[in-house]
Amino acid sequence: MPYRIVEKTKLNSVMWKIVLAAPAIAGNAKAGQFVIIKIDEKGERIPLTINDADPGKGAITIIFQEIGTTTERLGCLKAGDTVMDLLGPLGKASDFGKVGNIVLVAGGVGIAEILPIAKYSKEKGNRIVTIIGGRTKELVILEKELKKYSDEVIIATNDGSYGIKGLVIDPLRERMSKEIFNLCYCVGPDIMMKAVCEVTKVCGLKTLVSLDANMVDATGMCGTCRVTIEGKTRFVCVDGPEFDGHLVDWGSFLKRQKRFAEEEKRSSEYFNSTHTNCVYKA
Repeated sequence: MPYRIVEKTKLNSVMWKIVLAAPAIAGNAKAGQFVIIKIDEKGERIPLTINDADPGKGAITIIFQEIGTTTERLGCLKAGDTVMDLLGPLGKASDFGKVGNIVLVAGGVGIAEILPIAKYSKEKGNRIVTIIGGRTKELVILEKELKKYSDEVIIATNDGSYGIKGLVIDPLRERMSKEIFNLCYCVGPDIMMKAVCEVTKVCGLKTLVSLDANMVDATGMCGTCRVTIEGKTRFVCVDGPEFDGHLVDWGSFLKRQKRFAEEEKRSSEYFNSTHTNCVYKA
């Protein structure tokens, strides 16, 4: 069954927002869950977080960054086009409930993934401090939307073009030195999540991370997304994507994330060598 793109918006030079008609998924999706998308018969299956769901309109919103062949191909589609497969909602939904004072930390396209968590947190009655960051101002997205659910939003950029100059762990350390938090929730680049967990572990602040692992079937059968949690094998697709960040074996996880780096590079290079502005070059 094809799924139609009803809306597409360019957020910056590398990120897109698409709205897909998917009534069954929209009616069941919860914060923290994701979908598996496959563009066509020859496409690969990739996981993308559900940024928003509107049961009334029967639609879900996905925000993604062009970072490989599939997301580059997805970026070439336009409103009215369809994707072949859309499986979801998948993964365990967020269920930490009301804990008190929460600090949300997100970087890059992870900012899109933190938005439904901010909304869920606010609905549960928590106080929320949100820290978001990007390499430059252009890559900082959804500031207005996050302010709707956060009591405070702090922004950091690597080059200082917007907000605080530095990494998200810089304002995180500063706020932790002045304020007691009951929970940290982090999503973004793997190395960033690892760094955040190292900072919060020092003071014993429980930290949940949303892992974005390589996936194939996303039903726990193939084992591609396995991760070691407190010495035990778990699967991001069915046991996650949320885990206690202090229990993640970051060394093995980061190594596994690079398994297909060379193949992904060759695929992306081939796509870009055969397409100009999304048009195939015969």
